[in-house]
Amino acid sequence: MSGEKLKTMLPVGKRGFLAVILVVALVGAGVLSGVLGAPRVSGIDNEFGDVTNEQTEIRTALVVDNPNPFGVRVGNTSVNYSVEMNDVAMASGERSNLALDRGNTTLAFSTRMQNEKIPEWWVTHIRNDEQTTLRIQSKVRSSLVGRSVRVPYSQEIETDIISQFNSTKTRPVNANAPFVSDPVLYVNETSANWGSVTRTETPIRMQMRVYNPKSLPYTISEIGYEMTMNGIAAGNGTTERSYTIPSKSEKTLKMRTVIRNQQLDEWWVSHLENDQATDLKITFYANIELPSGDTVRVPLRQLTYEKRIETQIFENDSAEGALEDANITTSPGTTTESAGEGTTGDTTSSSDETTPSGTTSGGTTPDGTTSSETTSLTEADDGTTTTDDGGLLGSLLAADAFVRR
Repeated sequence: MSGEKLKTMLPVGKRGFLAVILVVALVGAGVLSGVLGAPRVSGIDNEFGDVTNEQTEIRTALVVDNPNPFGVRVGNTSVNYSVEMNDVAMASGERSNLALDRGNTTLAFSTRMQNEKIPEWWVTHIRNDEQTTLRIQSKVRSSLVGRSVRVPYSQEIETDIISQFNSTKTRPVNANAPFVSDPVLYVNETSANWGSVTRTETPIRMQMRVYNPKSLPYTISEIGYEMTMNGIAAGNGTTERSYTIPSKSEKTLKMRTVIRNQQLDEWWVSHLENDQATDLKITFYANIELPSGDTVRVPLRQLTYEKRIETQIFENDSAEGALEDANITTSPGTTTESAGEGTTGDTTSSSDETTPSGTTSGGTTPDGTTSSETTSLTEADDGTTTTDDGGLLGSLLAADAFVRR
C-alpha cells in the first residue's frame, strides 16, 4: 500500500500517533544497535557556599554525559538531594525541569542546612571516636518513564582533638609572687579522654600528676579553666574539691572540663569561615594556699592546651571544579529545603535503589579514592541499577527529543 493511499485512509490524529510510534521504534532500534545511549552521571562536585548564623549553603554540581548527537528535553526530570552526617539528616532539596545538551551538562543546585543540627551531629561524632561518615544521595528521576537512579557519595571525616593533651613532659609552675620561691610545683604528666557526652554538654576528663618540691605541704583549693574555639567561648568551670600535696611528694589531680554543645552552631560558622580550621584553646589557673597561709592565684601557662582542628569536607570530589563554571542560582521550578528537626523526610535512602557498595557514582569511592566508573541513568523495576548505554530510558529520552524538535 503506498504512503499517499495510507495517508488518505487515516485521520490526521491517527497519522500523528503513528508517526510517534515509528519514531520510538526507530530510536529503540538505534539504542539496541549501540548508536544511541542513555545519559549517565560522570562526576560530582560539592562545596560549602554562603554561611550565616542560622544556615549553611551546600552547593552541588552533577556532571551528566549525554552520548547522543542531540539534546534531551524531558518533562519533569528532577534531582533530589540529601545530606546525612552519621545518619543525622542535615539538609535536603530538589531541582526539577532539567534539560541535557549534547555531551557533558553540569546540573548545579544548592541546599541549605540548619546550623541548629550541628550539636546533634557533634554528639554522634564524639561517641563514634571522633569519626563521621558523610553521605550524600543525589537521586535523578524522570517522571516520563517513572524510574530513577541514586548517585551516592560517601566521605569519612576524622578529628583528633584531645590526644595532644597526653604528655609526660615535666613542666615547672611558677607563682611569680613576692617572697615566693619558684617553682612552686612541677607538672610531671597530663592526660585526657572524653567523658559521657549528652545532648547538652561534652565533658573531657583530665588528670594532672603534680610534684611539690617544697619541705611543707601545699593545698590547691581550686583549679579553673576557660575553653575557646576560634575565640568563641565554649566552656569554663572549676574543680569541685581541693587537693593537699604533701612535701616532696606527687599527687594526681582530677578535673572535668565541659564543652557546652549549644555553642557549637556558632563555632561551626567560624570553622567554615576559617577555611574549615579551628583553633581550640584551654587555659588553666590554680588557687594555691602557701605554707605562709596566703593564697595566690597562679596562671598555669605551662598547661595551656592549644590544638588546631582541620577538616577537608568536600575536597577531592570526582568532578572538582565543576561548580566554578556552573550557575547555582535558584531557577523557576527549583526548590531547596532543609531537613527539619527530628525528621528525615525523603532524606533516607533505600538499599534497593543504590549502586553496589564499594563504589560511589561520579567516580568517588568511600575511602576517597577516584574511580573511573560512571552510573547510567537507568534503573530496573526491581531497584537494581544498570550501567549500560541503552535501555528503555535511553529510548524514551531520545524519542521525546525527536518528537519535540
